[in-house]
Amino acid sequence: MTHTYNVSGMTCNNCKASVEKSLSALSNVEDVSVNLEEKTAKIKMTSHIEVDALQDALSDKYQISRKEEKNVFSSSAKTEQKQSDLKQLFPLFLIFGYITIASILLNINPWDGSSFMLDFMGLFYIVFSFFKLLDLKGFPESFKMYDPLAKAVPAYGWIYPFIEVALGLMFLMRFQTDIALIFTIVILGITTFGVTKTLLSKKSIQCACLGTALNLPMTKATFIENTIMIIMAIIMLTKTFSI
Repeated sequence: MTHTYNVSGMTCNNCKASVEKSLSALSNVEDVSVNLEEKTAKIKMTSHIEVDALQDALSDKYQISRKEEKNVFSSSAKTEQKQSDLKQLFPLFLIFGYITIASILLNINPWDGSSFMLDFMGLFYIVFSFFKLLDLKGFPESFKMYDPLAKAVPAYGWIYPFIEVALGLMFLMRFQTDIALIFTIVILGITTFGVTKTLLSKKSIQCACLGTALNLPMTKATFIENTIMIIMAIIMLTKTFSI
């Protein structure tokens, strides 16, 4: 008999190998096939194994649950999926809200729209790079699953968090902001292209925008946050060259 399970917490090929090795070591398991992109594991077993036994075989980093087949045309199934996505994306919305409020407070008296955008982009990079640096080993593997440049040049995934730190400091310190704006348009443009391609293909993968510390699904929210940054950069760059 073969059963399919959802496995959360996997971020790279090392995670995939670890899950396969742990589950294969169980008695009554004949074969294990893990799909990293879909976060699933197909287990062929000679007799039924309880989910609790499968979970005990895995590290606390991973959570396994039985994958239930749902009718995609069922309104209840769609509602449950939507609620699940919103719950997973809550940390992203919360961080985005904090960055927005902080940027407003820094420039509210007197109000300065240009400084607001520069502070917003600076805080955005600093905060998001922090989460990426929490798991610098796992981030590149997750990032290259959708970023074209990280996939073609693996080293780019390793230095990307540090690029964000540098750009964040440049915006906050008002140092060579025109160069930082150009870099923002280029690197986020590349990433947004990969995000768009992933969304159109309807692949279910983890978003690495907040690193691997938080298990965020790739959704339209990722596209929107990148687009906001690109639009701000274009507006500020236009003002810079029009002066």
